[in-house]
Amino acid sequence: MAKTTKTRESFDKELFKRSVLYNIKTLYRRTLEEATPQQIYQAASLAIKDQIIDQWMDTQKAMEEQDPKIVYYMSMEFLMGRAFGNNLINLRAYEGVGEVMDELGVDLNLIEDQEPDPALGNGGLGRLAACFLDSLASLNYVAYGCGIRYKYGMFRQEIHDGYQVEKPDDWLVNGNPFELRRQEYAKEIKFGGHVRMYQDENGRTMFKQEDYQAVRAVPYDLPVLGYGNSVVDTLRIWDAEPINNFQLDSFDKGDYQKAVEQENLAKQICEVLYPNDNHIAGKELRLKQQYFFISASVQTAVQKYLKNHDDIKKFYEKNVFQLNDTHPTVAVAELMRVLMDDYYLEWDEAWDVTTKTCCYTNHTIMAEALEKWPQDLFQRLLPRIYQIVEEINRRFNIEIVNRYSNDHNASVDEKLRKMAILYDNQVRMAHLAIVGSHSVNGVAKLHTEILEKRELKDFYEMMPEKFNNKTNGITQRRFLMHANPLLADWCTKKVGDGWITDLTVLKGLKKTAATAKAGKEFMAIKKKNKERLAKYILQHNGIQIDPDSIYDCQVKRLHEYKRQLLNILHVIYLYDKIKSDPKFDMPKETFIFGAKAAAGYRIAKLTIKLINSVADVVNNDPDVNGRIKVVFIEDYRVSNAELIFAAADVSEQISTASREASGTGNMKMMLNGAVTIGTMDGANVEIVGEVGKDNAFIFGMSSDEVIEHERKNDYDPMSIYNSDAVIKKTVDHLIDGTFSKDKELFRPLWNSLLNTKDTSKADTYFILKDFHSYAEAQAKVRKAYEDKTGWAKMAMLQTACCGKFSSDRTIEEYVKDIWHLDKIKI
Repeated sequence: MAKTTKTRESFDKELFKRSVLYNIKTLYRRTLEEATPQQIYQAASLAIKDQIIDQWMDTQKAMEEQDPKIVYYMSMEFLMGRAFGNNLINLRAYEGVGEVMDELGVDLNLIEDQEPDPALGNGGLGRLAACFLDSLASLNYVAYGCGIRYKYGMFRQEIHDGYQVEKPDDWLVNGNPFELRRQEYAKEIKFGGHVRMYQDENGRTMFKQEDYQAVRAVPYDLPVLGYGNSVVDTLRIWDAEPINNFQLDSFDKGDYQKAVEQENLAKQICEVLYPNDNHIAGKELRLKQQYFFISASVQTAVQKYLKNHDDIKKFYEKNVFQLNDTHPTVAVAELMRVLMDDYYLEWDEAWDVTTKTCCYTNHTIMAEALEKWPQDLFQRLLPRIYQIVEEINRRFNIEIVNRYSNDHNASVDEKLRKMAILYDNQVRMAHLAIVGSHSVNGVAKLHTEILEKRELKDFYEMMPEKFNNKTNGITQRRFLMHANPLLADWCTKKVGDGWITDLTVLKGLKKTAATAKAGKEFMAIKKKNKERLAKYILQHNGIQIDPDSIYDCQVKRLHEYKRQLLNILHVIYLYDKIKSDPKFDMPKETFIFGAKAAAGYRIAKLTIKLINSVADVVNNDPDVNGRIKVVFIEDYRVSNAELIFAAADVSEQISTASREASGTGNMKMMLNGAVTIGTMDGANVEIVGEVGKDNAFIFGMSSDEVIEHERKNDYDPMSIYNSDAVIKKTVDHLIDGTFSKDKELFRPLWNSLLNTKDTSKADTYFILKDFHSYAEAQAKVRKAYEDKTGWAKMAMLQTACCGKFSSDRTIEEYVKDIWHLDKIKI
């Protein structure tokens, strides 16, 4: 599979070939002919790693000599995708390695497929973090991604009888050839116990945590390569190990539980991403995970700084912590603890350093997703950290009182209720992040406006200087060069290869888009990508789909606000039209879903079952005759996402307006020439601004209309259901036996639309309100698709207009406005 590359530099094909053969021999005592594909993958990865290590060491040397400012990007998730192919692209070695593999009689695609997706993330939050690391390295900035080395990730999704079944994602079963274990940087992390206050010899009040449980945090470093610039940044993921492997004394006395206590604690911390927190044990484990990797990362950052600097009070001049959502917020208090307890700064000095170091990215408008911890749990698990949070809260409350006590238009008590960090027996982490950071950013223009005007309005009024927008972006190197090499080569032939590091170069395609010849070329590439995805679906789902059909794709985390239910209800509506009118004319359409639902999220998991049940009926009904196909792609992840993005004709971005912070799947689809059907939500607003309203299919209420309905509490879905025969018939198919012999199976979904038996509100996300608008937009899509020339032009314009949505642009904005980093020279 050819890749677009610039001129290959310093890639020695013969050396690589010898290294692969040597590695197969020394690792497995085999010849190439005897080796399995997995063994060849491991051998080739280690051969590539040899070249990466040299560049990694050169980068570290440049850091020592040039002393640049470093960003620590702290995130619970890093959804990196497979490393092998991406590393080859950024080394500009993909073609060379492909040639070597051809000479050896090895299929490079087969070797790439041996690599599991690293189970270090789940959704857009983690994929954004991965794109940012790619851009930071490609732009010559020094960065450390800081996260957790999950053993099993969130889960590997299997579909059994239409239901999601969660299985351990044992991605490390064959090891990770690109990682380096860095035992020398291990750190002790303390949980529980109590804090003893005492006076030191200088009369200073000191705090010491005692009778605690501890684990050792051991870092594993993964290289993050810049494109063609020899810069290698680091993703540092922390694994937990017991401090003492086995307490023999406890075991000898018969206290078996205590003997394995540390082993169990360490094992639990890094086992899974987002353990189910429907119970107190799950909440405790989540908080342990967050403090575990944050404490280790903060301790390491401070010690690294002090190797070459004397004044800890200037720490912020060379370091910045970017908190990716609320999960890493405990970094604010942990940095305070380290500065005061380990390096003896006074409170005001430590607070000055901390607030100048920390920055917070808010990723959600939904209040329930802004983390809150029970105070008693927080205090019991992190006693010293809780003391610090308590003092931060006390001082901030004084600021609020001083600010508003003489303001006749504001109630101090109301301000405290809305803004305090500790309130109603909860620790409100978003509030801690805002108070403890010098920058608070949203991730799309609309999202930031909603934060400022509604969700975080009180904070914005009090400290407007902190707030700013940084619209998300994606890396074109993975999502065009690697995901869609045919289109990547085509773009390079049309406008040159400058787009690889400056995506705005693709605007040169606008002129090309006007020609019929280019349209045919573009759609021929799309057809080949659709055939590739059809082959994958046949292999994994056993469903034959038509590459000439419209590929309508909704692939993203399963959540009610993303409205997969609206999508499948529309499929049911179309099925009804075909059944009632066998002559109903429509182009063939394949509806492709991919999503994981959180293990404890009942409604979301039932939606997956519904999609699969509809697929079973629709795909096998002779009356439909292939006009509609429904496919649910199992275990949606980066590697199969790349196949979907390249093949998609229609990009489903249909969240309830005002709910999606940004979205990045919309950008990946756009980059690959898929046309958006969506609401004016998140980054959709900016996508439409770039490509033009005539080149997208927009429907539904605006964010202002949604917010107004919520303010008035005047939305009544039951009245729509009772007055609209089409909607009633469509919704009632959930409970009339059409898609399940058990008529009550989908009753909770029916209830969620019409009453509060299974959800806190009826139709919380306005599915029935937007239904007809959505159906009309879908009809327009089908009509537009039949105009092949017009559709080709529209599809090409998506790619031509996506320059704004590169993560390179986003990172440069962070650097200019927030981080103020220095570029390094290798």
